[in-house]
Amino acid sequence: MTAMVEAKGVHKFFGELHVLKGVDLTVDRGEVCVILGPSGSGKSTLIRCINELEQISAGRMIVDGELMGLREKDGVLHRLSDKEIARQRSKIGMVFQRFNLFPHMTALGNVMEAPRQVRGLSKADAEKVAREQLERVGLGDRVDHYPAQLSGGQQQRVAIARALAMEPELMLFDEPTSALDPELVGEVLAVMQELAASGMTMVVVTHEVGFAREVADQVVFMDEGVIVEAGTPSEVIDNPQEARTRDFFAKVL
Repeated sequence: MTAMVEAKGVHKFFGELHVLKGVDLTVDRGEVCVILGPSGSGKSTLIRCINELEQISAGRMIVDGELMGLREKDGVLHRLSDKEIARQRSKIGMVFQRFNLFPHMTALGNVMEAPRQVRGLSKADAEKVAREQLERVGLGDRVDHYPAQLSGGQQQRVAIARALAMEPELMLFDEPTSALDPELVGEVLAVMQELAASGMTMVVVTHEVGFAREVADQVVFMDEGVIVEAGTPSEVIDNPQEARTRDFFAKVL
């Protein structure tokens, strides 16, 4: 079985700043990998490198057996065209901290847009897919609401439905609850739990340790651009081996 995500010796520089320092990570199909760590540890950069929102500076990023953003020919790496990168990205769903919904479109319109534009579905087919996904995230009764009429939690669930409407093989979540009021976090995590239970491969950057403990197959603890520790939730959260990991959980638990 090929892994869904393989990071091999991934480095990322922003100018002089060395943000990722040789990261190795494997996420198997159907696995939920939760990345924890302090702010500035490189978590969000790593997840953005998976779908080529950031170009890696060195190493290899492989998704579903395919080298992301690059083609290797006679031992030399060549950058793919924007069109080829868009094709690679189309099988990866991404949910951000900010919802990035189109304010002038209803929930239904927001979810229909990408299936029509990118997958080339007819209006009727796109609407069917959008209604199904909004139902799935518990918003079947909100299809005609505009973003301004929805709570933050509901907007984030529309964003998840929008990503799912592309039928991705991999879902990436970059701190999906950090912009939400505390009482709205649970409804988004519940949708993510349902997704995990359905067998979706997921990589999640979050501060929600309880979610990691309940849902993750693999917990990765990052600090200062490296993976300090990785393993099952009980290994990393409950019995960390590294001092940096222990210090972090002592503060957040």
